[in-house]
Amino acid sequence: MAHSSVHKVRGELRIHENLVELGTDLAEYIAELSEASVKERGVFAIAISGGSLIGLMGKLCEAPYHKTVDWAKWYIFWADERVVGKTHADSNYKLAKDGLLSKVPVVPSHVNSINDSVSAEEAADDYEFHIRQLVKTRTINVSDNSDCPKFDLVLLGMGPDGHVASLFPNHPMLDEKSEWVTFITDSPKPPPERITFTLPVINSASNVAVVVTGESKAEAVHLAIDDVGPDYLSLPGRLVQPTKGKLVWFLDKPAASKLDGPQFSE
Repeated sequence: MAHSSVHKVRGELRIHENLVELGTDLAEYIAELSEASVKERGVFAIAISGGSLIGLMGKLCEAPYHKTVDWAKWYIFWADERVVGKTHADSNYKLAKDGLLSKVPVVPSHVNSINDSVSAEEAADDYEFHIRQLVKTRTINVSDNSDCPKFDLVLLGMGPDGHVASLFPNHPMLDEKSEWVTFITDSPKPPPERITFTLPVINSASNVAVVVTGESKAEAVHLAIDDVGPDYLSLPGRLVQPTKGKLVWFLDKPAASKLDGPQFSE
């Protein structure tokens, strides 16, 4: 049974007994947002990350979602990507294709992957240009209070160090305000070359979901959500703070085990 509560500052917390329950809830959440967005705008613009997130989205490939979700209206993007070939084991595109996109009837031209044949800097510039074209046609909405794209949903994981997308602790790119997509060549975890959405783009989304599982990430979850003082305000996971959108944390019990407050006790 899931425990759901609303943190006064850090959004909605959904804490699940196990990964099966979390995956079921996550699929329902995504399907509901997809339906609402298609009804309102005619499309669903979703940005995803890599890691264990894709496996946890697997319920979308099953009944009833395989048939009830309007997959033809999905436009899929990557909040971050490793600058490697599309068949490379480290590719977030390959992970998503193998685990999700090849199993549901998405439109191939709606799958917006990066140009992996150029440098990280060129790949980031190219991806931002591509997104700007789709904002012009309102395939991707535009933010009410900036020129940033307003994705219908940005789905993120979080590492044990508190990184989200490819925004790592103490990295200069956390302060990037003007670019929509930036690049790094010094990722603290391999592969080193990556492109990533910047915080203004993530925080302009209509909905942001951060999916975190496992005891190894419990401390990062605590630092990203709880009132821990000024020393941790620059933790990337803590900097995920949608301007006008809704933030939801999907956690399993081990990941939530260090959260403050009696409501999170066993």
